[in-house]
Amino acid sequence: MSMVMIKQLFKRNKKRKYVSIEQKKEIDVPEGIMIKCDSCKKIMYSKEVIKNNHVCYNCDYHMMMTAHDRIESVIDEGTFEELFEHITSVNPLNFPKYEEKINKDQKKTNLKEACITGVGEINGSKTAIGVMDAHFIMGSMGSAVGEKITRIIEHATANQLPFILFTASGGARMQEGILSLMQMAKTSVALKKHDEAGLLYIAYLTHPTTGGVSASFASVGDINISEPGALIGFAGRRIIEQTIGEDLPDDFQTAEFLLEHGMLDMVVHRKDMKKTLGQILELHTTNDQGGEMRC
Repeated sequence: MSMVMIKQLFKRNKKRKYVSIEQKKEIDVPEGIMIKCDSCKKIMYSKEVIKNNHVCYNCDYHMMMTAHDRIESVIDEGTFEELFEHITSVNPLNFPKYEEKINKDQKKTNLKEACITGVGEINGSKTAIGVMDAHFIMGSMGSAVGEKITRIIEHATANQLPFILFTASGGARMQEGILSLMQMAKTSVALKKHDEAGLLYIAYLTHPTTGGVSASFASVGDINISEPGALIGFAGRRIIEQTIGEDLPDDFQTAEFLLEHGMLDMVVHRKDMKKTLGQILELHTTNDQGGEMRC
């Protein structure tokens, strides 16, 4: 679609950061130039959305972020060091076309797996961090994801660092069967040892966090945080309704619902994400005589 056609189809309101569709019929959104909000359906200029941390200017909907964008928005510039980037998935069960799926998403996302792990600083406080990315096979947890998360937790424990994990996942990776489910136990054991060392773990649940991920490391943080409107839950709404024979509330499995029922400690707007994490890290760390930051 040419720029001339775009100008003809859209009329920009100078007081707003989005454009309005003059015709109700469906149109293709030019890739890379504009982004369509999944909630209010407004179409915005990509550069404006990126500046706003991928939050809709019109309805405040929190769009999914890539792992790279999340790290850039929360970690102090020039302090991030990626670790365990060499770990990638194989096809242990010879699941049909699994390698093709991995290769396709690696090219599409510029990721080797559905999680980036490393260390960095947030407002000057050093932390280990893991960021899952739902753009890579829906952020599903396979052996490689579980291994990367386990290793970064072990690194945090060995180096007396707090750990922050941003979750975004559809759950266990079906192509790896029971091997995927085993990652729930492996990561939980690593987190237990991290806890026994007296170190802080912050679970930051983003949209969506479901299935085996929600039932394991996403739900056991010392502090559990989420974003407005995030979908969080184990089984789907329809399955639960059919099982219990009742209709569920409209806001069921949202971050706000979980906060109201005591499953979350706070729901934080993305514009306050870095400031909130920085404050928590500062409150939970002290300088020892050697100047090293410890929880």
